[in-house]
Amino acid sequence: MYHVIAAPPAGVAFPELFVRPADFAKQMKWLAHQGFHAVTLREVYEYWLTGSPLPRRAVVISFDDGYLSQATEAMPVLRKLHWPGVLNLKVNAVQKFNLPLWRVRALIAAKWEIDAHTITHPDLTTVDDARLWQEVHGSRVEIRKMLHVPVEFFCYPSGRYNARVIDAVRRAGYWGATTTNYGLASPAKPYELSRVRINGSDGLAGFAHKLESVAP
Repeated sequence: MYHVIAAPPAGVAFPELFVRPADFAKQMKWLAHQGFHAVTLREVYEYWLTGSPLPRRAVVISFDDGYLSQATEAMPVLRKLHWPGVLNLKVNAVQKFNLPLWRVRALIAAKWEIDAHTITHPDLTTVDDARLWQEVHGSRVEIRKMLHVPVEFFCYPSGRYNARVIDAVRRAGYWGATTTNYGLASPAKPYELSRVRINGSDGLAGFAHKLESVAP
C-alpha cells in the first residue's frame, strides 16, 4: 500500500505517506530480483475463485487516493517491469485535478486496475445511510461513467469500516474490499483484505523486512 511517491514537503502533516521516488524504484527492483510479479487484484480474486493461473510470488502494488506522483513517478517504474498497479481512486481527486483524468486514462492504458475509494474520503463509520450509499455506490457509478472500467473492488478510507459499511459495499456490487489491516490478503475475508503498508521511513531495508516477514 502506497500513497504519494515524492519527498515529503517540510512541515507536511503525514510525512510517512510520502515515499521518495528513488526508494520506490529500489523497492520494485528488489521485488523483481526476489522473484515477485505484480498483478491486479482482479487477477488474484479470479485465482481464488476459479484457480486461474497466477505468476509465482504474485503481489498487488496498490496506491490510494489519486496523486499526480502515482502517474508521473510510479507508473514509469512499473512499466519498465511490465507490471500493473492498482489505483484506489477517490473521485474528487480527479474532480479537483489532483490527478487529471487524462493521466488516469494513461494508467489504464498501462494495464492498471482502477478501484473505488469513495467520492470525498470520509470516515464511513460516522456518516448516515444516504451519505454512506452515495460514497460507496456513487463512487463506483462515477468512476465507471468517467473511465468505462469495471470497478470491482472498494478501498475503505483510512481503513475505517464496520459491519454496516461492509454491507453497503457488498450491496453496491463490489467483489471485495481492501483495508489498512496489516498482513496478507485472504479469500476467507474478501471484504476485509489486508495489505502491507509502506512508509516513507522504510527505505529499502524496512521494505525488505516487511515483505520477508509476511511472504518468506
